[in-house]
Amino acid sequence: MQLGTRWTSGDEPPKAVPEALVSGIRSVDASMSVDTLGQPRPRWTLTWLEGRPIAELDSGVVVTLGADGTAVVDHDPDDGFA
Repeated sequence: MQLGTRWTSGDEPPKAVPEALVSGIRSVDASMSVDTLGQPRPRWTLTWLEGRPIAELDSGVVVTLGADGTAVVDHDPDDGFA
């Protein structure tokens, strides 16, 4: 069993986050607009399901690994992320 971790969007992902997920996480972070209302930035949660890493943003955006080992971003088209 592996334990997960949490970190704030835009911060450097912890070392526990597999490098293969980092590119997807960074692309999501880069696509988010800066909040001018002073709201806290969303947080990522890294979990493991059957040995596979899953990074989920508080908004529901999910980054997983595809069959080829590259990051796959899954999100609702209405959530405001590119």
